[in-house]
Amino acid sequence: MRTKKLGSLDVTVVGLGTNNFGFFMDDQASVDRVIDRSIDAGINFLDTADVYGLSEERIGVALKGRRDEVLIATKFGSPMGEGKSGGKPDYVQRAIERSLRKLQTDHVDLYQIHRPDPDTPIGETLGALGELVRQGKVREIGCSNFTAAMLREAEEAVEAGAPRFVSVQNQYSLLERKDERDAIPECERLGIGYLPYSPLAGGLLSGKYTRGEAPPEGTRLQRYGERATAILSDSNFDKVDALAAWAADHGHGILELAIAWLIAKPFIPSVIAGATKPEQVSANVAAGEWELTPQEVTEIESVVEKAGS
Repeated sequence: MRTKKLGSLDVTVVGLGTNNFGFFMDDQASVDRVIDRSIDAGINFLDTADVYGLSEERIGVALKGRRDEVLIATKFGSPMGEGKSGGKPDYVQRAIERSLRKLQTDHVDLYQIHRPDPDTPIGETLGALGELVRQGKVREIGCSNFTAAMLREAEEAVEAGAPRFVSVQNQYSLLERKDERDAIPECERLGIGYLPYSPLAGGLLSGKYTRGEAPPEGTRLQRYGERATAILSDSNFDKVDALAAWAADHGHGILELAIAWLIAKPFIPSVIAGATKPEQVSANVAAGEWELTPQEVTEIESVVEKAGS
């Protein structure tokens, strides 16, 4: 599989998102099968978080004896039910030790603060993360759910020669593009990689939902409850229908289109795509093999704009 640079890391253009491992998969064997298929298919980039239930522990078990075959990204800073979270230096140190223990490894390749901490100056958090890099427990550092202003503030707070954020992980897809007016231009200016989460818009871009029908049992949007209403709007279905037609005209499905469009963006090093079954991994990998031309990217965006007008 193709790779792109993320700081010093060479990450595959399709990664594996693993929040399902902790919340929606029943056993270790199911996780093992997904990770086996991912590695066999060439994926080398796994993204998790300490707050994703059993995800870190299950990854640690699945990777026993083959840790060096993948790059692991995890996150800290979301509430863990212990009364403390965020980016305070003492918490950062405790959080990495907990994640390393669960992942059964001595280092994390990309360590990301999961959300902004308004109570801690970003310079203090960066200092703590830089210390982890010096200790060899972390290779690169990043952030998630940061705005352009927050990225600028973090860049300005980096001390000379100290580690800086190499990535931001925000929500972005063909149906959610507000970051094109905020964080993405800042990433391009600063040379920060942009990792999109929810690349399939909660599964709507996978083609598994039908206009006017409730989400099927066990799907992500079914678990969203009332929050799914905004996603399953007529406007979004108009866009999905138009995109599906464009994809079919080019010999592909809408899932392939959604992922290929993201990969075509030069500021995106990897698309974090979730999977609960090996065949879903295969579908994501197949999408990564479709290389769109700049003209096709423009056409796709025009399709979305016309369908939404």
